[in-house]
Amino acid sequence: MKQKEIIIKNKTGLHARPAADFVKAAYNFKSDVKILKDDTEINGKSIMGVLTLAAGYNTKLVLIVEGEDEDEAINILSKILEQEGE
Repeated sequence: MKQKEIIIKNKTGLHARPAADFVKAAYNFKSDVKILKDDTEINGKSIMGVLTLAAGYNTKLVLIVEGEDEDEAINILSKILEQEGE
């Protein structure tokens, strides 16, 4: 299992477009993908789950990936979450 702390750097937060990009990328991996915010853990392959996090700018998340391709998955998925944008 791999996990990484992420700070949302997108000024508009983890809104629909970056959430959809994240979920689409997560589906390419065999590993289980979860995101933890405070005490809430969601399935990272669920667009509704990602959107319900309501992760705004500077929100701290923990990305958790477990499975056979976890190393590649955590690298790619964390880059998507850490992207700056407006």
